[in-house]
Amino acid sequence: MNGVGPSGKDESVGPSEDPSEDELPSLPPGLSDGEAMELLWQLRSQRRQASPELPETVSILTAPDGSLLYLVGTAHFSDSSKQDVAMTIRAVQPDVVVVELCQYRVSMLKMDEATLLREAKDINLDKVQQAIKQNGLMSGLMQILLLKVSAHITEQLGMAPGGEFREAFKELFFPHRLDRYPFCKFHLGDRPIPVTFKRAIAALSLWQKARLAWGLCFLSDPISKEDVEKCKQKDLLEQTMSEMIGEFPALHQTIVAERDIYLTHTLRQATRCVETPVMPRVQVPAVVVGVVGMGHVPGIERNWEKQLNITEIMSVAPPSRFAGCCVRS
Repeated sequence: MNGVGPSGKDESVGPSEDPSEDELPSLPPGLSDGEAMELLWQLRSQRRQASPELPETVSILTAPDGSLLYLVGTAHFSDSSKQDVAMTIRAVQPDVVVVELCQYRVSMLKMDEATLLREAKDINLDKVQQAIKQNGLMSGLMQILLLKVSAHITEQLGMAPGGEFREAFKELFFPHRLDRYPFCKFHLGDRPIPVTFKRAIAALSLWQKARLAWGLCFLSDPISKEDVEKCKQKDLLEQTMSEMIGEFPALHQTIVAERDIYLTHTLRQATRCVETPVMPRVQVPAVVVGVVGMGHVPGIERNWEKQLNITEIMSVAPPSRFAGCCVRS
């Protein structure tokens, strides 16, 4: 599981309605490090709501050791989802926040909305070559076509994807909130995207690859903001993809079902007892917030108590020699 530190200069969505809730009391002067840690731990415990009122998009899963996972199902293009994420984090004061990102997409956490909108629409030759170099010819081209789908939605809505992940990051690490969550860790929970693309392409025949590419190239249906909010029951980007890949069960297996398994694995790793800073070697059940696309929630719930084989869904074939020729030419 990957972690992200408290850097980045994104804009804050704004404080809660009660300004007093956004600030911790000042620590008394002259405290030792141990005393300060103990006081912060007590304050965090007081702020953590025992029976929080949570959005309807939140599911609660329990680990064998009593740790709790608050799973927030989101739409990747939705202001409402950003509010759900912030509300959940403030209510439960988590020990860990896990988001549906991998190390190859973590840069979106540190970009502002204008930059992300520009990047999503700007698919140039350099991006194509980089995608092919990283993933191989067919997987690289498929990545570009999927970026085109995301860019289409971005252009239609004037809204960049992944706002809920940036909101989680800002809620924890934006400067005026750093003291609100002094013990919280931030983890990346998704399977590396090159693995997903390579496995997806390997699952298709040459004819299926051509048909899928054709459908992605000619995506042009208009999308409204009302459509996005309706998709709170199923993530918009994944719904768009599902409609186009409905004829390819193997592709759905690699893009959705396998990632359900991987996300469940990383969420379960996070949802384990944590050591208290007050009494070393004393562990207490953890409180975790997971932020994932709504389309992944049913799969995570189904897999939560199963034995999972992560090694199997991480294996990939090496890039083709032809891909290297394309990049060098």
